[in-house]
Amino acid sequence: MAERDPGLLACTKPSNPHDSAALHVSGLARYADDLPEPAAMLHLAFGQSKEAHARITAIDLAAVRAAPGVVAVYTAADISGANDVSPVAGDDRLLADGEVICVGQPIFLVAATSQRAARQAARLGEIAYEPLPAHLTIADARAAASLIEPTQRMARGDAAAALAQAPHRLTGGFDMGGQDHFYLEGQVAIATPGEDGQMHVLSSTQHPSEVQHLVAHMLCRRSADVTVEVRRMGGAFGGKETQAALFAAAAALVADKTGRPAKFRCDRDDDMVMTGKRHDFRVDYETGFDAQGRVLALKLRLASRCGATVDLSPAINDRAMFHADNCYHLPAIEIISERLKTHTVSATAFRGFGGPQGMLAIERIMDDVAAHLGIDPIDVRIANLYGPGRDVTPYDMQLTDNIAPQLIARLRADARYDARRQAIAAFNARNPVLKKGIALTPVKFGISFTTTHLNQAGALVHVYADGSIQINHGGTEMGQGLYIKVAQVVADVFAVPVGQVRITATRTDKVPNTSATAASSGADLNGMAAYNAAMTIRDRLTAFAARSFGCGEKAVRFSDGAVQIGTEWMGFGDLCRKAHMGRISLSSTGYYATPDIAYDRAAHKGRPFYYFAYGAAVAEVAIDTLTGEHRVLAVDILHDVGKSLNPVIDIGQIEGGFLQGQGWLTTEELVWDDKGRLLTHSPATYKIPTASDRPRHLSIQLWDGENVQPTINRSKAVGEPPFMLAISVFSALHQAIAAVAPDKRALPPLDAPATPERILRAIADHRAA
Repeated sequence: MAERDPGLLACTKPSNPHDSAALHVSGLARYADDLPEPAAMLHLAFGQSKEAHARITAIDLAAVRAAPGVVAVYTAADISGANDVSPVAGDDRLLADGEVICVGQPIFLVAATSQRAARQAARLGEIAYEPLPAHLTIADARAAASLIEPTQRMARGDAAAALAQAPHRLTGGFDMGGQDHFYLEGQVAIATPGEDGQMHVLSSTQHPSEVQHLVAHMLCRRSADVTVEVRRMGGAFGGKETQAALFAAAAALVADKTGRPAKFRCDRDDDMVMTGKRHDFRVDYETGFDAQGRVLALKLRLASRCGATVDLSPAINDRAMFHADNCYHLPAIEIISERLKTHTVSATAFRGFGGPQGMLAIERIMDDVAAHLGIDPIDVRIANLYGPGRDVTPYDMQLTDNIAPQLIARLRADARYDARRQAIAAFNARNPVLKKGIALTPVKFGISFTTTHLNQAGALVHVYADGSIQINHGGTEMGQGLYIKVAQVVADVFAVPVGQVRITATRTDKVPNTSATAASSGADLNGMAAYNAAMTIRDRLTAFAARSFGCGEKAVRFSDGAVQIGTEWMGFGDLCRKAHMGRISLSSTGYYATPDIAYDRAAHKGRPFYYFAYGAAVAEVAIDTLTGEHRVLAVDILHDVGKSLNPVIDIGQIEGGFLQGQGWLTTEELVWDDKGRLLTHSPATYKIPTASDRPRHLSIQLWDGENVQPTINRSKAVGEPPFMLAISVFSALHQAIAAVAPDKRALPPLDAPATPERILRAIADHRAA
């Protein structure tokens, strides 16, 4: 068959609702914790470390074993295979062995007849510790030279020489906090033993294949002996990419030891204490620029608290470096990235995967340059945008799809940015207590796993003799609408209603060796794999129909649930029945690997991304200078999703991503005490955005272009890029704070998240500067 461009595929009903929408609102959508529990099921809880760093000198679990309802208690000595639930480095223990490296680390595992009994018993363990030095903060780890890997450097041009020659120079720095994933559904897994050593694991995970492999290694089994299944998750945001393995492995261990089904549903407080967060960063910079605000040189140092183990920190910190340019050409730049090892729970994947931290750094620099020159920050941003002859990134990738200048110009006009900025200046001049700010910030986010081999996917499509279709692929559904997007792709291949396609749970025994549903690549990879599988079947049907009716294959056309064969029409189901009787296979696998990407990590050079997704947001805020409280008044967003697979789903992702980003930068504060204990471990102490935090005016428009790369339907990824649109809120808060002393050419010293306390401190410091 001739090559086809899947970008030419026309979606017939692009705004189908989420496949589980009706089930969600009616309470009928089944999550792992909703399934009936057999009488023999055991419930699990961990006994956790109370020390940040210590040697275990004694463990007394007699009271735990004697507690009501307890069936079994396990320690590291009971693990026959690999005591490891790490994604790469082999340094994450299922159960601590001789040493603890953070508060909350699992030391022993309790299996009981109820969750309550297991949790109560887990508190009875007596652990004796010999405390060891603990590095809890970025400063602690820096002082001790405690790193998870050597410090990395990415550079282009000669930053030192360019700094020396720049007409204007400034230095600065700030801190940004981490973020808890706060998914609605907590970590949960159910393991059921099968015959002949097989194990079925129902896990709330973004990475079924990784859970499969880790469980197999722990049980000394082959991967083929372990099946991992996930139908849906109640949110994940990266927090179930690596973190789910701990709970799945614990359930599998108990199921294997006892021969009984085992369930681990983690309590919310324990979940927040034990699982990884977004990396918090310290940013320091020195930049040189001209009178128009064009950055001529930049030395940027990014230091992150990675936690006690490696997890995914190398790749996350790499992506922070990749996105430290955002939409801007930086001719002479040096980025130093410190990956610091601390005795806190290991930081992990989170929506944006390091990109938000790098992007926030450069946007802060743009605001700082504008403040020192006394000009509008949007003019500085526009002066630094990539453009013709200025189109090579710090990692030597040439931009071929740069739409940032046009997109920013359109949003600036549509959102009436200039008129509103003037009105805000007038408001601030007459209001001594309330101050407003406005900012427009852009987004350029690279799409692909930066670990190149992960950019692959598989799918399995069955067409039944009655014309109904079943689809399975390696992507997982966490509420983002991946399943309905892929179902639409398959439905459009056969020109049938999407309701004719049955979506099935992701299972490792149907599609093997899958990558995590992450890096915003779920629809790109799995949609293309499903397209290839469906096209294989359609080609077979086309060839069969042409032979049967004596016409050429070009005379066979699929349309509106029917098939035109020459001058005849036949229902799609009728053709499928006829093909089955004619012994034509109506099942196929599909595979896709992203082309044209390669990256040399040692040199930090190459083309790590297949394409970029762009966007921009205008945010208007108000602050109360007496209390430090703020409100986001209005937000206008213009975002690039290419030729959307499903506009309604995409707009929902943009709104959700923006609000989550707003939470990271304004309200979601993680607080540890000086013993390494997380104090903000429940909804009572950790504030995510609520409906009242959504700006009353929130306009979201989709850019009306399409992907220059031949992705499925010429669409673009949408999961992560909108998160960074919320940087506009943080920049607008700087402008509002600066209005308390408008004659000062300095950027207020505001750290993230911009809590009322931090805003008050920034106001005081700005006035005193």
